[in-house]
Amino acid sequence: MLKLIQAYQRVGLVPLIVIGLILGILVGSLANPTIIGGLSMSVAQTISILGALFVGALKAIAPLLVFILIIAAISQHKSGTQVNVRSTLILYMAGTFLAALTAVVASFLFPTELILKAGEISQTPPSSLAEVIKALLTNMVENPVKSIVNANYMGVLSWAAILGLALRHASEHTKQMINDLAEAVSSVVKWVIWFAPLGVFGLVTQTIAETGLSVLLSYARLLAVLVGSMVFIALVVNPLIVFVKTRKNPYPLVFTCLKESGITAFFTRSSAANIPVNLNLAHKLGLHEDTYSITIPLGATINMAGAAITINVMTLAAAHTLGIHVDFGSALLLSVVSTLAAAGASGVAGGSLLLIPLACSFFNIPDTIAMQVVAIGFIIGVVQDSVETALNSSTDVLFTAAADPKYAAYHR
Repeated sequence: MLKLIQAYQRVGLVPLIVIGLILGILVGSLANPTIIGGLSMSVAQTISILGALFVGALKAIAPLLVFILIIAAISQHKSGTQVNVRSTLILYMAGTFLAALTAVVASFLFPTELILKAGEISQTPPSSLAEVIKALLTNMVENPVKSIVNANYMGVLSWAAILGLALRHASEHTKQMINDLAEAVSSVVKWVIWFAPLGVFGLVTQTIAETGLSVLLSYARLLAVLVGSMVFIALVVNPLIVFVKTRKNPYPLVFTCLKESGITAFFTRSSAANIPVNLNLAHKLGLHEDTYSITIPLGATINMAGAAITINVMTLAAAHTLGIHVDFGSALLLSVVSTLAAAGASGVAGGSLLLIPLACSFFNIPDTIAMQVVAIGFIIGVVQDSVETALNSSTDVLFTAAADPKYAAYHR
């Protein structure tokens, strides 16, 4: 058994994830009668349990990991030690705004019409930007135990920071105990991450078997604008931001983040579930723990370039479909609003899609139409949400590293 585990580790995590992806596509296609068929759907449903277990394990351990790491980092922080939280936050907001602006330009260059159909949306979208901000602030003061249980990261961050500050004056034995606990939880996370290939196998099998490709082809143009904008941000805009900040070739770091963070985020479709993966990557990159233990969980909450793109592209597509003329000034205002709203996307049930009606209200688009646009978002979510999460999550590590002089010193 030990030799099998050692052989598994020797192959490497990324090659094993690729193998899991290929097997998932193959088995999913065999289980879907519209693609290949010949395999019972029950087999695919059984395999999909692997994906559910992997995502469930990540989501379960992530809030506890963040809570413990932040307490440990702040309680043991020594005066005079440089942290770069502010620089990282500036990069987060700049990246999100540029993503929103890119989505506007893409929507003007490639106007898209939607086939509006009624769809059932169970959640209620926020009626105003003030409601989004109120939800964020309310989440910050939610019961700390409830915050951990419900994976409310704003609550986890705020209470962990307060407890960390309170423990700054604790005895060295207490601080060492907290540090040992943080190491133990981090070890558990590393064990979970090694099951990523099996998780990807289960997730891909389920997606291909249940949805196939026919539904996605009917929204090919919309998906092309959405995904194209996100790829442009990942491969052009973000590297440019990193270059301006570091004055170094950004692409080795960009591709490392996309490979080791973006791939798992793509299949888990959850920035929260990908926090342990990002923390592990930040550690491998040699970043300052006092910084990344705060900025990466915070990035999973407010660094939402992909969400800003989704909000803008879908809103402008709705406006174009209805024949509403949108001038550049209005589009620029939409970019500012979507940047602020996207920062609260994780605090709203349904994420970025349920912020679309808020953006639509700026162009007097009826709520009934806006909710149909949201329904389309849920239909294409298997691709849109996956790419959005991959962009958001990989950027958390990218900007944390770019703002960290320790990374620059190690990678001259």
